[in-house]
Amino acid sequence: MNRLTDWLLGLHGLAVYAVVGLLVFAEDALFVGFVLPGETAAVLGGVAAALGHASLAAVLAVVIGAAVLGDTIGYEVGRHFGPRLLASRFLQRRAGRLDAARRQLAGRGGTAVFLARFVAFFRATMPALAGASGMRYLKFVSFNAAGGIVWGTAVVLVGYLAGNSYTKVEKTFGRLAALVVAAVVVVAIVVWRVRRHTSED
Repeated sequence: MNRLTDWLLGLHGLAVYAVVGLLVFAEDALFVGFVLPGETAAVLGGVAAALGHASLAAVLAVVIGAAVLGDTIGYEVGRHFGPRLLASRFLQRRAGRLDAARRQLAGRGGTAVFLARFVAFFRATMPALAGASGMRYLKFVSFNAAGGIVWGTAVVLVGYLAGNSYTKVEKTFGRLAALVVAAVVVVAIVVWRVRRHTSED
């Protein structure tokens, strides 16, 4: 986590947008939200904006756009390759959580797509499940876009607000202490998300 924080916060301008956008996109489109820190990258994008390394408006646009586009790719993959994908050994090891995602989708429909955006595992798998289940694309994209906008705005602004604290600490104690503060904030957010997800399981 500290390495990612230090590296990403050392980037400026287009490099920030490219890295943050790629991580958010890959988390959703490639079903690797379990290993790629898309949400963490979005938070750090907000921190980078607070430090003046990037534009807040541009980071918001990149994160939201990458989230919506990544989910759309996931939906299409599920629509065309759903059964084969869900039968893969990697996802079969998570059969219990997949069943929970299916139940959410069957019971809540579009609302499940919206809510999935806020839980890492569901964020990575729900678009493909929606495509495989035959959910109409217009319905999917409506709830997907709404979820992407709310989630993207929230996580980037969390990073932006944390970045203000980063700046104050950096002026007083130096860059190393500021990086520690930023890392603690990001880790706290991740731990909170994991605990909330665990309580939901």
